[in-house]
Amino acid sequence: MLGNKLDAQECVNDALLKAWNAIPPARPEHPRAYLAKITRRIALDRLELSTRTKRGGGEFEAVLEEFSEVLPSPADTALEAETRELGKAVNEFVRGLPEREGNLFIRRCFYAEPVKTIAQSYGLTERYAANILSRTRKKLKAFLIKEGYIDE
Repeated sequence: MLGNKLDAQECVNDALLKAWNAIPPARPEHPRAYLAKITRRIALDRLELSTRTKRGGGEFEAVLEEFSEVLPSPADTALEAETRELGKAVNEFVRGLPEREGNLFIRRCFYAEPVKTIAQSYGLTERYAANILSRTRKKLKAFLIKEGYIDE
């Protein structure tokens, strides 16, 4: 996500420290997910800070644009519990995908890897990988409509 091993290691260290300070009063039910969430948030904050001057050139803007018609905006999500439920639904959706399709989707939307990089690692053309991702987003939208998270 960060494209820099040292930044990634620093984010992991920051996450472990934050978890160490937070866990005694509030023990997480799923420690791996808890640590992943903390680490991801720290990495996103670091990425935002490092790309603040380069708005428009980063991959996260492209990912957010791709999902703008699929996911509700934060203003539409009334409660944090709703957001958690949406996250669980998306996880359920991703777990139900074929392995390659799920991996492409995770690498694009969670790690914000460029489509070209993902395509190369799977021996696909960039256009074919983009088509798979587009179809997967459409499937996600249909899934979220069916589950009642978004309107048609």
